[in-house]
Amino acid sequence: MTIERVARIEDRKQFVEDLSEKEQIDKFREWWSDNGNFVIAGVVLGIAIMVGISQWRTRTAANQVAASSSYEALMTEVGSGNLEAAEAIATEMYGEHAGSVYSDQARLAMARLYMDKSRDQDAADALRGVLDDDDDELARVARLRLAKVLLYQNRPQDVVDLLEGRIDGAFAARYSETLGDAYVALGRHADAADAYEVALSDGERAPTIDQALVRWKLIDLPDPAETGDAEVPPEDAPGEDETPNGESSE
Repeated sequence: MTIERVARIEDRKQFVEDLSEKEQIDKFREWWSDNGNFVIAGVVLGIAIMVGISQWRTRTAANQVAASSSYEALMTEVGSGNLEAAEAIATEMYGEHAGSVYSDQARLAMARLYMDKSRDQDAADALRGVLDDDDDELARVARLRLAKVLLYQNRPQDVVDLLEGRIDGAFAARYSETLGDAYVALGRHADAADAYEVALSDGERAPTIDQALVRWKLIDLPDPAETGDAEVPPEDAPGEDETPNGESSE
């Protein structure tokens, strides 16, 4: 093979490679023309999402710090019994940190302060604001405290409506005891006895009540025969030894 022929072959290979590279560039340009805007939009969207998440985390952390600071200030005023200042802080927290755990804790704290100031209806209103989520621990605490406020207000039927059917979980014993107290106030002594029995049985597994006190409440209940709670056979029912006409079967 002559040198000239080898040179021609090499030139042909180079031409083919250059043509292939040019075709690839043209194909890429064509693809970019069709899809470039989507690629750029995707990159911009990805960056925007990352920036947004970062900003959200920063705001969330800042809000938590602010809520924590406000709650500490509230507890200082509650501890001092300064109702006016405490109400101002709590109202701000209800608005700026609504739905947060700090807002619910603020309502519990204000309910206690209201009771100390003999403002039981304000205490009940504050506690009702925590009852939205029954699966939340604070909501269960609020429900129990609200029941006790309602008993203090001599509203036992409201206590029954609040607690009946919710006797389960870690608060079962305390709910049952309070429900028993409401039944006593309503004169439903048999129901009260049942509720106290439930409280004692649940309390044995995980003591959360004063069991001695609940036992005294149970013992102190009137005899069902004296209150009419006991089952009494109908007066016109014949006795075992009598016929329907009142005559002895003997």
